[in-house]
Amino acid sequence: MQSVQTGVIFTTMIEREITGRLATLFGQYPFVTVTGPRQSGKTTLCRATFPHLNYANLEAPDQRDFAESDPRGFLAQLGEGSIIDEVQHVPALLSYLQVIADESGRNGLFVLTGSEQFSLSRAISQSLAGRTALLRLLPFSLAERQRTGASDAIDDIIYTGFYPRVLDHGLDPRQALGDYFETYVERDVRRLGEIRNLSGFRRFVRLCAGRVGQLVNLSSLGSDAGVSHTTAREWLTVLEASYVVFQLPPFHANIRKRLVKSPKLYFYDVGLASYLIGIQSADQVTTHPLRGSLFENLVVAEAVKHRFNRGRDFNLSFFRDSRGLECDLLYDAGSGIHAIEIKSGATVASDYFTSLNRVADLLPAVSARTVVYGGATRQSRGYSEAVPLSALSAALERTDAG
Repeated sequence: MQSVQTGVIFTTMIEREITGRLATLFGQYPFVTVTGPRQSGKTTLCRATFPHLNYANLEAPDQRDFAESDPRGFLAQLGEGSIIDEVQHVPALLSYLQVIADESGRNGLFVLTGSEQFSLSRAISQSLAGRTALLRLLPFSLAERQRTGASDAIDDIIYTGFYPRVLDHGLDPRQALGDYFETYVERDVRRLGEIRNLSGFRRFVRLCAGRVGQLVNLSSLGSDAGVSHTTAREWLTVLEASYVVFQLPPFHANIRKRLVKSPKLYFYDVGLASYLIGIQSADQVTTHPLRGSLFENLVVAEAVKHRFNRGRDFNLSFFRDSRGLECDLLYDAGSGIHAIEIKSGATVASDYFTSLNRVADLLPAVSARTVVYGGATRQSRGYSEAVPLSALSAALERTDAG
């Protein structure tokens, strides 16, 4: 019988923004489920937040076999008040957890983690609906990254990305992200999508990285990757399920404008995207033709982290009509929409605000207008303001406050 590990942390813990929300929800629900990409820090977060809880990792073959063959015995050994890592490997375990929760009638029983978005969500909706809070932990936010002592230079951020292990251990980003990608392909992709054409899939992912910030065009992606439109759709679903990419939906409103219907494509980690398009150093970012797109990816992903770290829904979109009028990001806080334009240049130009103001005039719900740019100072221009990347979170907080 595999012994249960007590909650001992052997690595330095960077304070995560989501910690308070995790602790609060654990007292309000029988379960809290934390999902997110591999190596985003889920295990470290949960064990540091709840050091007194027992711990089991279903990634380990012996733990997984025990849970599959004798689920009652596995859970009895853990006892109430435990962390179960990568629970998606034994989805049948969730039905037994449901019984424990219903019989106990208490909150704060189990913390569950998983790195497969859709399959875990389906399993939870069938067995633990109404019994678990769901949190999503992405790689470090900009503020969390800064606490590691990493460089604040934009090109360094784009090159290195936000994965905790890369930053905590000062790893070479190319080596670490390359290993991450190859391990992901060999382990998760084979299981998630039963993909046999791994070389084609690798090519497809690199093509996705070269299209960050663009409208999703599955026919074009499939054609360039040498696969069908249907296969391209399936592969994109695999990338979304494992928290590699996400799609930003277009804004829809009852206005007299023909709006685009296709979403835009982004990576959860800009460092991984830069690796996949072949960037070899931070210096190369400076003159790379996709620097603007990568900076846009960085900002949009940062807004996603801001939402998730506070336990909130996605609630993000972009605006584009058939004539090309566009706003890169619409942040809907319920009380109003924060319209955000993203520019990688270090100098504020007057035309940065042109589209932003036109879109704001079209959408009455817009309550704030911001240009996030590659410079270092904050500037006001009429109803709009330009802020550096480091001020984005504070600007979103003001919107959240209403």
